[in-house]
Amino acid sequence: MSKVDCTRCPLRRRSLFDEMSETEVEFMRGFKAGELQISAGSTIVMEGANSPQLFTVLEGMGTRYKTLENGRRQVVNFVFPGDFIGLQAGLMGEMKHSAMAATEMKLCAFNRDELWRLFRNHPDRAYDLTWMSAVEEHFLGETLLTLGQRDAEQRIAWALLRIFQRLQAVGLEKDSVVPMPFRQQDLADSLGLSLVHTNKTLARLRQRGLARWTEGSLKVAKPDALAKVGLTDADKPERRPLI
Repeated sequence: MSKVDCTRCPLRRRSLFDEMSETEVEFMRGFKAGELQISAGSTIVMEGANSPQLFTVLEGMGTRYKTLENGRRQVVNFVFPGDFIGLQAGLMGEMKHSAMAATEMKLCAFNRDELWRLFRNHPDRAYDLTWMSAVEEHFLGETLLTLGQRDAEQRIAWALLRIFQRLQAVGLEKDSVVPMPFRQQDLADSLGLSLVHTNKTLARLRQRGLARWTEGSLKVAKPDALAKVGLTDADKPERRPLI
């Protein structure tokens, strides 16, 4: 497997991500320890583990989740290209959730021990990590609002729109269709719904022409209409840093 040089990173071409200076790119080339190719269903990081590496998703998708003592699972959110994985272990000593690949994935790997060199020598890049943590906190707050105040149809419309927008922003949309490799159970777990309720609600959205999730792909032809059902807006995702 050939290693992707940071100067030719395909994600840097996407408008979703902030531009990087030549100095920042050169630092990232040294910060990057290598790449990891993992298969669908493999664990990236495990809750409670002291992971020695941090990762940026270069290709593929996954899920972040927590597991209860009785084996039940709560999906925290979904992982997309450009997302950073493992920061909790880097700052808190161990992961507070697990992450698993939903598809084959390619990850840029960084040694956790080098994190402090990033903070010391490149405070702007370190601030980017803080920004990403704040965005994650904001998203979890929106998820909490969704679980508490949106009904099932509104929850699913909100989630499908956010997933569609995120994948569109990294160049994975074609003719209003993006890849959707997750299981309905994953979506149900993330939104606090039963699988049966999720399936019936998806069918209603499909019948209304708002969203069609079939055979690993999601079609959203009318984002504004789906946003209206989800009690949200159809604005594009905010530009974000890329580590």
